[in-house]
Amino acid sequence: MAIQYREWREGDDLALLEIWGDPETVQAGQFRGTLAPSGSSPWRRCVVAEDVVDGVAVPVAAGVVHEASLHPERLWAYIEVARDHRRSGVGSTLLAMLRREAEGSLSGVSRLRCKVEPGTPGAAFAEAAGLAPIQRSQLVVVEPAALKLPVFGDGSEEAASERIEDLATGSVELSDVVGRYYTSVHGWDSPGELSVATVQRLFLDDLSGAHGAIVLRAPKASAFGQGVPASKKGRLQAFAVSYAQGSSDHPSDVFLGHEPELDADEAQAAVRDLLALIAYQYPVLMELDDSMTAVRAVVEPLMESGKARRQGSETFVVADPA
Repeated sequence: MAIQYREWREGDDLALLEIWGDPETVQAGQFRGTLAPSGSSPWRRCVVAEDVVDGVAVPVAAGVVHEASLHPERLWAYIEVARDHRRSGVGSTLLAMLRREAEGSLSGVSRLRCKVEPGTPGAAFAEAAGLAPIQRSQLVVVEPAALKLPVFGDGSEEAASERIEDLATGSVELSDVVGRYYTSVHGWDSPGELSVATVQRLFLDDLSGAHGAIVLRAPKASAFGQGVPASKKGRLQAFAVSYAQGSSDHPSDVFLGHEPELDADEAQAAVRDLLALIAYQYPVLMELDDSMTAVRAVVEPLMESGKARRQGSETFVVADPA
């Protein structure tokens, strides 16, 4: 082999796809989309490795490192090497080059992170490179009627309507809780300060794919103290944002969370009640991180009893040590 390295050029994506074939993991398929020309908005550096045979240079590997507007404390990195060129030092050389490039990032951040599936060549490479797991994530399908429906108040429709509400995804109240919840369960890789506008763009507007939200509220409270009839809407306790319409064959893709200031028991109860409602008729698909303690407390027993199942492989976020 006569390997040489250069910056990414137009047409490299097609040339590499011919050599690589189909992606080996879901993460590989996603990260291939980040291979693009180097630039500064967002900051990105992309390097290609070519094997020169009989004077002809053929791209066989590529690596990219780039900044992210969300979770800015680390840079995303990805390397892929053709199967017949692995274990020859190409990947390690690309990683060393990307680390040198990372030292010049616009943000001044140089620590790297990536996503891998356990037991894959990518996971082994990351481990050998010193990247250690900082979070585990999995996609979980909750089957219909996995949980008993909750009874609110006296069990009447009026009592239920006080607690359950379809809320517009443009709601500032919803945006506030979603943003604070996301931050609270990502202390392992801080998203930074999330404004209402940022939360809207990332999780709740049409471009994010969101098309509906349902929330669970605390019981109505009086705005004037004890002894005065309750009229004020209860505080939002849990939310479920839907990104795909469900059916008996296709689960609804849902982001489920809760008011982060609730104590552990309250959070678990709120999540359980709302999940029971949204998964009553159709299956629900959720991403479950180990850091989502209240959701895990509800969903993991369902997995153990066969009322919920993991879809696909686990995913680990691996990163340079702090």
